[in-house]
Amino acid sequence: MDTLTATAPTGVTTALSRLYFLRFAFAAVWAALLFTTADSLGPVSVTLLVVYPLFDVACAVADVRSARADGGPVRGLYANIALSTLTGVGLAVAATSGIPAVLRVWGAWAVTAGVVQLVVGALRRRLGGQWAMIASGAISTLAGASFFAQAGKDGASLSNLAGYAFLGGVFFLVSALRLNRAARDPR
Repeated sequence: MDTLTATAPTGVTTALSRLYFLRFAFAAVWAALLFTTADSLGPVSVTLLVVYPLFDVACAVADVRSARADGGPVRGLYANIALSTLTGVGLAVAATSGIPAVLRVWGAWAVTAGVVQLVVGALRRRLGGQWAMIASGAISTLAGASFFAQAGKDGASLSNLAGYAFLGGVFFLVSALRLNRAARDPR
């Protein structure tokens, strides 16, 4: 359970909560669309693969704005922006080599972005609702390693990426709900 060690500005909590709700909705829709095209790399699946980290960049940019207002962990967010930008480019290139290459790039991103998410969540503990972000970061790191393993097997598919994205979205939803609760009841 999250406990608040200090009261965060309501505007920061509200902005972060809205961003987390948006991230959940995007992840749910994205996962459903990718799942329908997960067996091959076609124009739709490649576009989805590249759009996901670019959406992450846009969210991190919005997050930096609210974090700056609160003196929050902007270095970690800048690291996330760089990682996600590189991943978008890397996925576009990897898609020309096949699903195993995509899984390796996605796996590297999941590991590194998971570590960043874990650190940022730990630094934001005082806002409340961050245990889900910490858990999500840890799970992302483990999932990234599993994507590497899957890339080396016959019949590699993108379907696990859809599940990974949806689960990540659920963690954002949980954090958004906890942030709303923390803003209403700051004890």
